[in-house]
Amino acid sequence: MIALIERLVAVSDKDWITDEDLPYELHVAQLDAAGPATENLLDRAVSTFERNFIIRALEKGRWNVTATAKALGIPLSTLKFKMDRLEIREPPLARPVKPSNWTLLLTVLLSSALINNFVFTRYLGLCIFFGITRKRDAAIGMGLTFTLVMVTTGMLSWFLHMFVLKPLQLSFLQILVFIGVVAFLVQMLDTVLKKTHAGLHKKFGIYLMLITTNCIILAVPLLNAAADAGPLESFALAMGSGLGFAIALFLMSCARERMELARVPASFEGLPIAFALAGLFALAFMGFSGLDFFR
Repeated sequence: MIALIERLVAVSDKDWITDEDLPYELHVAQLDAAGPATENLLDRAVSTFERNFIIRALEKGRWNVTATAKALGIPLSTLKFKMDRLEIREPPLARPVKPSNWTLLLTVLLSSALINNFVFTRYLGLCIFFGITRKRDAAIGMGLTFTLVMVTTGMLSWFLHMFVLKPLQLSFLQILVFIGVVAFLVQMLDTVLKKTHAGLHKKFGIYLMLITTNCIILAVPLLNAAADAGPLESFALAMGSGLGFAIALFLMSCARERMELARVPASFEGLPIAFALAGLFALAFMGFSGLDFFR
């Protein structure tokens, strides 16, 4: 056995040894022991040789069936027939397939908006969620504003992390720096809305300033920094998280407006029925779990 292994290691030019590298005598002995006495030993030996020969030709041609048929000098239909008869199948790829940039962008976007929705699957940002969803118009405006702040904050935080905090080894200041970025942007947005859209600013009220300490607006930069994400992944996560929060606000505001016309028991009026609705939405969003966009 030791001599046989040393011989196979010396003769074989592949990274591993398979039964195809065994000597002809062992193949014949295996066929003689495995097959019934009535079966033609010569036919089985020929089939084994033909199968091994075709597999080696396909490996040499990188499993390109058309190129292999041309190299063997046989028609393509003949090679396919022999592959079906001898049960030759192309092995799975040994190397991982890297998705394209657009596939990665769409996957992260949909995953953060639906599969890993921060409100319905991680239960973050509930202060604004329950406070602003009494009226649909205010919920839509907050959703759009939050998405804008989320994307701007995510990209600016990524830039500061990659080109300031990381090179200077100041990653321990991430939370402090990210809160400062969010506070600056929210204060600027508050000032702009007060001057240009006073009515919308009045509807937002205190909830606009609560964006500064919102869990979601801080979670996205921290997740990007922890994963050492690139600009494309950071943008997709920020945009998907903002859209997911906007979708949650819109759905909840529609449901709560309908509940105002329904007969709700006195003990469930207000926040209790809102919590029940949020639980039902969370159950519905669980249907998105398990989605795989690469299959």
